[in-house]
Amino acid sequence: MSTHARTNPKPNKCLQNFENASKEIDIIVCVLFYQNVFINNKETETEEEGKKNKMKGKKSPIHVVTTWARQQPPKVKAFLAVVTGMAVLVFLRMVVYDHDSLFVVAEAVHAIGISVLIYKLTKEKTCAGISLKSQELTAIFLAVRLYCSFVMEYDIHTILDSATLATTLWVIYMIRFNLKSSYMDDKDNFAIYHVVIPCALLSFLIHPSTQHYLFNRVSWAFCVYLEAVSVLPQLRVMQNTKIVEPFTAHYVFALGVARFLSCAHWILQVLDTRGHLLTALGHGLWPCLVLLSEIVQTFILADFCYYYVKSLVGGQLVLRLPSGVV
Repeated sequence: MSTHARTNPKPNKCLQNFENASKEIDIIVCVLFYQNVFINNKETETEEEGKKNKMKGKKSPIHVVTTWARQQPPKVKAFLAVVTGMAVLVFLRMVVYDHDSLFVVAEAVHAIGISVLIYKLTKEKTCAGISLKSQELTAIFLAVRLYCSFVMEYDIHTILDSATLATTLWVIYMIRFNLKSSYMDDKDNFAIYHVVIPCALLSFLIHPSTQHYLFNRVSWAFCVYLEAVSVLPQLRVMQNTKIVEPFTAHYVFALGVARFLSCAHWILQVLDTRGHLLTALGHGLWPCLVLLSEIVQTFILADFCYYYVKSLVGGQLVLRLPSGVV
């Protein structure tokens, strides 16, 4: 019994040592496993960061083109704008068969722009960023053009001008009375007589040489000249604020598109008639000034439309204009 009592603890001790060794092995395996998982996670994170860096470094074609165009000198920018405009004109001439419809589309786009403006005034209850003086100039040239349409040629444009004039007068009423507290009077500081008086003087000097009464011919010329520069007060407001909220930006962009379509209408009409349209308008400088007025009002808004499209592609709701724009 005594011998058995001495020799019995040895197997228990061996079993205990074996269990301790097994625990140590399990610990080592766990450490190695978690170390491997940690290393794999690090490698995955490194690969993901590398992909993100590649994505950041890989810019979209539109961003590359706009960046390149922005870095060009002013003469090159003007050349690119002319080439782009000519390409669009060629495209419109190939696609649109009745070029008279371009003028109707231009009026429709203008109406859409005013509708956006009306939505802003009725839903947001604010006229911040809108130029009252630009709306007043628009009402003036629309009223004069409507008069000329009644006494000289009554057509579909008369109906469109009537609707546009009515909505413009409503916008003026809302700004002057209902939403006067949100009107930026200090930002809308463009003196409208700086454009009204020169346009009136120019219309007395250069006007159509048709068979209509002199007053009607002068009125026609006055509304053409005034329309070309009526957006200048709105551009002054945006220049002073440097930040254009979405609805105002949509409205001004619609004006830019409408002016371009109107300009395209006149240019394509001249090309289709092989210049006979210019002689039908009269002789002297008047036909050239009609085309020049259309081109001027298009180029006035071209810079803003560029930054509008760039902001829209970039997903920015609020348009921020850099220094020197408009």
